[in-house]
Amino acid sequence: MQRIPLAERMRPNTLSQVIGQTHLLGDGEILRQIVKNKEPVSLIFWGPPGSGKTTLARIIAKETKAEFIELSAVTSGKKDIEKVIEHAKQNWNLQLRTILFVDEIHRFNKAQQDAFLPHVESGLITLIGATTENPSFEVINPLLSRTRVLVLEPLGKNEIINILKSAIKSERATKRITPKAIDYLAELSGGDARVALGNLELSLSMGEKITPEIVKVAAQKRVPGYDKKGDMHYNVISAFIKSMRGSDVDASLYYLARMIDAGEDPKFIARRMIIFASEDIGLAGNGALGLALNAFQAVERVGMPESSYILFHVAAALAKSEKSRQTTDAMDRAMTLAKQYPDSPVPLHIRNAPTKLMKDIGYGKDYEWQSGFKPEQGFLPDDIKNNKIF
Repeated sequence: MQRIPLAERMRPNTLSQVIGQTHLLGDGEILRQIVKNKEPVSLIFWGPPGSGKTTLARIIAKETKAEFIELSAVTSGKKDIEKVIEHAKQNWNLQLRTILFVDEIHRFNKAQQDAFLPHVESGLITLIGATTENPSFEVINPLLSRTRVLVLEPLGKNEIINILKSAIKSERATKRITPKAIDYLAELSGGDARVALGNLELSLSMGEKITPEIVKVAAQKRVPGYDKKGDMHYNVISAFIKSMRGSDVDASLYYLARMIDAGEDPKFIARRMIIFASEDIGLAGNGALGLALNAFQAVERVGMPESSYILFHVAAALAKSEKSRQTTDAMDRAMTLAKQYPDSPVPLHIRNAPTKLMKDIGYGKDYEWQSGFKPEQGFLPDDIKNNKIF
């Protein structure tokens, strides 16, 4: 008889058993309210692997007494969606709710995602999607507008330790494993409960006394020095940006290599380079934005590991480029003025004048339709016309 993996056996069945995600599960928070009111709503769970996306979806279905149907976007297609919809219609006639959980929803193409829209809109299905990718880039806008995006955080080390201790107790292995081994398992997990429990299960099968050395052999990996959602993630990307800003090519490429070696999303790195091209290079090199944007598109199409060539190429070019923050500083000044003077009237001579009445009262007066034309009165409202933005 095949044994159910430890991670599956330890999956929580109620919200009270869930460890972590207190920003969603605390008193008065959204998931707690959904379960309390027994009124499921369509959601997109965005978070790293092992943060509890599937678990929470199953608990919502159980607590709201809805039928739970699960699809994986990796193995399912439009026909599978149509079958679910037909089944949901039968449930509707029986006054039974249907929750459709779509794992890795970002892998569905636009047409497949479109297929959900009318049924989410009508309430025939409650859709809960799970994704490790930014929904803003991977989920179509019409679907986003019909769902609520909830961000799940990677589990903290102490939360992973609590999960491990609960599993160790259930396996009656408390006396077999040392505290240092538990700590090591938590560090190796990278905030992923599934990884932690998988490594624990393998470690327990390898010896009577579980030490960090046994864990190291079981996990076959070193303790990561880079957590893609933790402080090191933000520290390294900050160092990368500041190194490019300081035109230090060596440092830029070193921090880029750190991110790639740690498994950072290459699209995240490329997006930051797009921002850098305008924020820090700007008018000193107008081609930088196009180069960075091309890098993002190339990374999307090529994938890893070959995308490394593209990222290193463009990072070196951006680091070597001359820098200018003229447009960045001008943007800040313009935004400040817009907040200070949000209702300043547009001067009459540059207002649109589609009717005779508007022309008669001075709209568009003396304005000439030609490039470079500068009216004596200028273009800014009177109350800010002496301010210098650029």
